[in-house]
Amino acid sequence: MHTFSQHLPSLPGFAGPKSYAAWPVWKGSVREEVIFQPIPKKQAVQLWHKARKFDRSTKLQGKHGGRIGHAGLQVLHALIFDFLNYRTGRLDPSYEGIARKANLARSTVAEALKRLKQLGVINWLRRCVPVSDGGRFELKQETNAYAVLPASQWSGFRDEPPLALPSAGTWGEHPPMPDVFTQAAMAQRDGDGLAGMVARLEDDPTDALAAAIARIGRHIMGANS
Repeated sequence: MHTFSQHLPSLPGFAGPKSYAAWPVWKGSVREEVIFQPIPKKQAVQLWHKARKFDRSTKLQGKHGGRIGHAGLQVLHALIFDFLNYRTGRLDPSYEGIARKANLARSTVAEALKRLKQLGVINWLRRCVPVSDGGRFELKQETNAYAVLPASQWSGFRDEPPLALPSAGTWGEHPPMPDVFTQAAMAQRDGDGLAGMVARLEDDPTDALAAAIARIGRHIMGANS
């Protein structure tokens, strides 16, 4: 049984694939069940944006697209947004299915997939299943099982480190949120009236004094209505 994860090395990552050349299937096709690994949608979307950034950063002057290429991005978009099951990680579309979603020729899809694998953006396993045709045993080719790999495994990609938050008390730090009384006063200043003041006082249910004043305000509004 093969465990198929987005955390696999960018190229092989699978020990001892068997060849079944005696039957009409691709060399290296495996019969064992492939175990896909879930990938959260947010993480998958981030990978897509990083791939676009990767392509832009490697664009050569006078050339259309970068190392991934326009077709490669279309194929990757189809894999991530049309076929990837984020909950289970299942990703095994046919070439024809990818071509239809990416609006590309099948041959173009094949070249784009090859390029994505060479760059370490994706990996795949060829699969086959045993079938019986009139008592005659043979292997039938299945669709490939794909995985989108982490950006850390992409050849030539340099991810930007996350921006560090400013230290407390330094320039650039977000100012603290005013307390509910200050917010109530600001609401009155901005013309929100008694209702706006009461709403601000009720923003912090843990402040007993603010809650008591808010109840008085509600009582006054009810008496005046």
